[in-house]
Amino acid sequence: MFVDEAHIQVQGGRGGNGVVSFRREKFVPRGGPDGGDGGRGGHVILVADPALSTLVDFRYKRTYRAPSGGHGQGNNKHGKDGEDLTLKVPVGTVVYDDDTGAMLADLSTPGQTFVAARGGRGGLGNAHFATSTRQTPRVAEKGEPGQERKLRLELKLLADVGLVGFPNVGKSTLIARVSAAKPKIADYPFTTLVPNLGVVRVDEERSFVMADIPGLIEGAHHGAGLGDRFLRHIERTRLVVHILDVSGTTGRDPLHDFEVVNSEMAAYSPHLASLPQVVALNKIDLPGAPETAEAVRRNLAHRGHPVFAISAVTGQGLQELIYHLADRLEQIGPPTQVAAAAEEPVLFTATPEASWRVERDADGAYLVRGASVERMVAMTDLNSEDAVRWLHRRLDRMGVLTALREAGATNGVTVRIGNAEFDFVDSPLDWPRDAEQR
Repeated sequence: MFVDEAHIQVQGGRGGNGVVSFRREKFVPRGGPDGGDGGRGGHVILVADPALSTLVDFRYKRTYRAPSGGHGQGNNKHGKDGEDLTLKVPVGTVVYDDDTGAMLADLSTPGQTFVAARGGRGGLGNAHFATSTRQTPRVAEKGEPGQERKLRLELKLLADVGLVGFPNVGKSTLIARVSAAKPKIADYPFTTLVPNLGVVRVDEERSFVMADIPGLIEGAHHGAGLGDRFLRHIERTRLVVHILDVSGTTGRDPLHDFEVVNSEMAAYSPHLASLPQVVALNKIDLPGAPETAEAVRRNLAHRGHPVFAISAVTGQGLQELIYHLADRLEQIGPPTQVAAAAEEPVLFTATPEASWRVERDADGAYLVRGASVERMVAMTDLNSEDAVRWLHRRLDRMGVLTALREAGATNGVTVRIGNAEFDFVDSPLDWPRDAEQR
């Protein structure tokens, strides 16, 4: 089954918790804190695999979570990092953020990788919180939650030559004749419902990949005939073969068909309109076709398009067409040069939001929103009094408490940060300098 689009949800592993521990050995008084850090959570990584040609695996399983990191231990033992979860996708897969529509990565090279969801940082053990004035800290961080996002995967086939044209003009017959591809062929429109790839062997040293794109009709760039699903597969090709039916059996004008398909490609993407084209006048073996083909050839020759009269059924004219395509591909250059000229390589890495803001909820509670603040709260052990005091001091230093006061927060009102809920305390919480001061 050919599937060229999938929606999945990925989540990086949560970081392991840091630990509160003190060194306790015979003859070692006041050993001090030795709590180890938690391990990093595993990443979810997409890797382009040339052995795959469809996204069908992502239709049956849509949620992927990487393992969490191990917790820290005493004696400064750090937790084990979570194993990365690797998901293989076909070469040519474009990754989008499903919520914003932003393109995150274009995996157009075999072996190319993209970190789709980063694992959370491991929490710090209490050994990190020791200072000259706080020698017995009973504070350790919880592991950071892993990054979570919804993705849309879109496959764009990688081919050297793309066959375009109206339905039933002979594209499937042509690719079946010149390659080992076995597309469905029948005498009715829209026989081909998915793109087909075939390798065309020119001679012992030359070959190229040809893609049979399902038929395009007027309004294809708006989705008519599923055209918007198919047009994207032409974007990666280096050369377009525009097939026209000159048999006269359809009652359509070949030149009108030529204009319609080109208009649809230009409306979908200016890059498609700029691709070099070769025109193949198909079904030349039928009565009356040679006369029609000659009139069309003269018209298109004035526009600078190479024109070939062929019969995909009998093989007439196919050798000349194939050799011309091979020569044109050599002139155009290798795929890597084409890709560099067409678009800059895109690989975005999302960065955490550094800012935060205070809002008022409908029930009167105050909301503090911002990735940095929410992450800080998520990594705090709210069951530990010392950890809560530490969080209070950090929020005060960041200016969050001042912003809440200016927004009208008073003692006892509800403050929500992420999934946590607090009662606002408008007074300083002193940090115990040492255990003996308690």
